[in-house]
Amino acid sequence: MTRQAYPGMPRWIPGVAVLAALVVVLPLAAMVARVDWANFVPLVTSPSALDALGLSLRTSAASTVLCIVLGVPLALVLARGRFPLQGLLRSLVLLPLVLPPVVGGIALLYTFGRQGLLGGALEVLGLQVAFSTAAVVLAQTFVALPFLVVSLEGALRTGGQRYEAVAATLGAAPGVVFRRVTLPLVLPGLASGAVLAFARSLGEFGATLTFAGSLQGVTRTLPLEIYLQRETDPDAAVALSLVLVAVAVAVVALAYRRPGAGPRIGGRTTPEPAPSGSVQ
Repeated sequence: MTRQAYPGMPRWIPGVAVLAALVVVLPLAAMVARVDWANFVPLVTSPSALDALGLSLRTSAASTVLCIVLGVPLALVLARGRFPLQGLLRSLVLLPLVLPPVVGGIALLYTFGRQGLLGGALEVLGLQVAFSTAAVVLAQTFVALPFLVVSLEGALRTGGQRYEAVAATLGAAPGVVFRRVTLPLVLPGLASGAVLAFARSLGEFGATLTFAGSLQGVTRTLPLEIYLQRETDPDAAVALSLVLVAVAVAVVALAYRRPGAGPRIGGRTTPEPAPSGSVQ
């Protein structure tokens, strides 16, 4: 009797999967079909378009760095810490994933704006955050930080603590364990989270418009430029949308370019320990 491989899924699943893919692919294909290819280069290289693209790339890079600096300790506390209201803290950190971006912009405005919670203190120091490039970075960080925290917390939970425990028993201080063991172990998850945070920052619109406004060269990112061009030059809006989609696809593809090859410590792939009682 010939043993057949188990297909792994009911027969109807691929059909529904194709339908789900079409929900995403068809609108993108319709947009590509609408592009004015004859004038594509002039449309995407206008001064306002180049200003918006450059600003988006710079602020997205800055917000990604900020997400890494703030998100790594936060993910570590959520994954390894045990304290009251930990679940509430996790819910609040992940809240920007479900909040309408404009609500986030209003919250930021009433925190860092001139009449906001911290606005008065910032004014005394001579700092004005709202409606500046710094406001763009803060808005992008607000909406992108949960992506990095979710990715990194999952990597920390999956990796466990056995390697850190071994390093600690050998006399390594907590800071050394964090730098030499924990970070290398979760580096793939950190990289994926950072790339997703960059992609989310690149596409941020609502919070940026509410908190930073739309000043060319200062706060007008590419999504805002697309929104404005849609009213005056639909062909330019479609062309710039295609550029944004292409950049986002490249970024996401970079995050998932290959499956993980296992934990890496000191540049070497570390094999999983054998189960108890097994012989290698």
